[in-house]
Amino acid sequence: MQKLQDYWRERSARQRAVLAAAFLFTFTAIVGLSWLASRPGMALLYSGLDPQQSGAVMAAVEKSGVSYEIRGDSIWVEESRRDQLRMALAGEGLPSAGGSGYEILDGMSGFGTTSQMFDAAYWRAKEGELARTILALPNVRSARVHLAVPQGRGYRREAEATASVTLTTDGAPITRNQAKALKFLVSSGVPGLAADQVSVIDSEHGVVSPGEDFSGDERETEMKRNVERILAAHVGPGNAIVELNLDVIKESELLTEQRFDPQERALISQESEESADQSSNSQQGAVTAASNLPQGQDSSGDENRSSRSESRQRSNFEVSKITREVSRQPGATRRLTVAVLVNGVARTSANGESTLVPRDETELQALRELVASTVGFDEGRGDAITVKSLPFASLSDVGTLAKAGGLLSRLDLNGLIRVALIGFFALALAAFLLRPLLRAKSAANQALPALDRSEPLPALATNTPDQQTIPEVVPEIDFTPSDTGSADPVGRLKELMKSRKNESLQILSGWIEKHEDVS
Repeated sequence: MQKLQDYWRERSARQRAVLAAAFLFTFTAIVGLSWLASRPGMALLYSGLDPQQSGAVMAAVEKSGVSYEIRGDSIWVEESRRDQLRMALAGEGLPSAGGSGYEILDGMSGFGTTSQMFDAAYWRAKEGELARTILALPNVRSARVHLAVPQGRGYRREAEATASVTLTTDGAPITRNQAKALKFLVSSGVPGLAADQVSVIDSEHGVVSPGEDFSGDERETEMKRNVERILAAHVGPGNAIVELNLDVIKESELLTEQRFDPQERALISQESEESADQSSNSQQGAVTAASNLPQGQDSSGDENRSSRSESRQRSNFEVSKITREVSRQPGATRRLTVAVLVNGVARTSANGESTLVPRDETELQALRELVASTVGFDEGRGDAITVKSLPFASLSDVGTLAKAGGLLSRLDLNGLIRVALIGFFALALAAFLLRPLLRAKSAANQALPALDRSEPLPALATNTPDQQTIPEVVPEIDFTPSDTGSADPVGRLKELMKSRKNESLQILSGWIEKHEDVS
């Protein structure tokens, strides 16, 4: 303590102010870091909730007494109690997975409830139950179901029921298989509802069709994956790049085509008619007495006979005509183009160097046939397939692959930062406190070699102009020379400094400070 007091008294007013400010700053920093280190770690409880759900969760967290923070749309709580709090909230049904379900019907009584009110409550409960079931999908964050079920009353014809499902995902789009499953889920839960009457709507990507994809993105991805898989079996993984462009029809088309061929005739109808006519005319002779006799001679007159036949045939012909109607629905392929780039093969030259050269044309033709069969190539539709073989650019050998994981990935980054900051300020404080002592020791070491060994040591209290007098700093020293008989002043000074170390240090320190003030 005495040394600290002496050190404080030997400092100037400016140095004392600097020491006080540094001490206060260091003390404040250490207290702040200690407070940050003692604070409990915060962990994410829930994020991306609706305002209604967030309000209910915050009310439950406040009742539990756990400290929490609101950061945007996220709720953070103490890390040590997060899992326990999640289980407690799940027991209370928070956050609510969807709208109210069949529990709506529990609060309805038979008195004062009309059939219209019961039907409305029933379909509302049905929508809530379907929404809860849809939320079981891993990439669905919220869901709403709307049912339009007509009520047939009286002689009014009952219309078809329809439904719509609106989904909000966590970024991953709804696939066609999921949309098809949702259609069957909703149609199976509502009597008289067909699966085709259910519309699935993604809040970010629009209407999701379970049949042909209107945009063709999924079909392009699937076809590209199939082509890459069949090429990788021959050229190896990473040695083939496939780019595919699928032009699909996005609206309904009805094409009607009629063709007339004047060179060909078509028999429409044919009529045949035949007629025959026969006639005879006979004229008798005069009547006499001989004609009345039994064996009398018959006298015959003139006889004429005639016959006529007629045949008619009529045929109706018309020019040949061909009528064709083609109906194209949205999602049908209009045109397909495929570009395939295959890496070259390695060949060793005569001097032993290995180079990449393009593949043979026969091999490329075989690859083209494989690609055409995979994508369903149709030349009449205008499809095009291009297969080329070019050497790929070699990757640079500089650098190494990054290794995933490690010790740092398993450590708590926030904890490491806190420990590093505390250690840094502790070292800064130690260096700041030890700096004056180190400076004094360094100054003493620099002052000793400055003494001239060739001349006698002058008196310390002389008032000659060439010497520095420090009577206010140097205390009185009772020094009795030893009987060594040595006339060397440097030796006497060494013996004095060995016997009176503290006083020698004060003399040198005052001497150095006085020298700095004069200069």
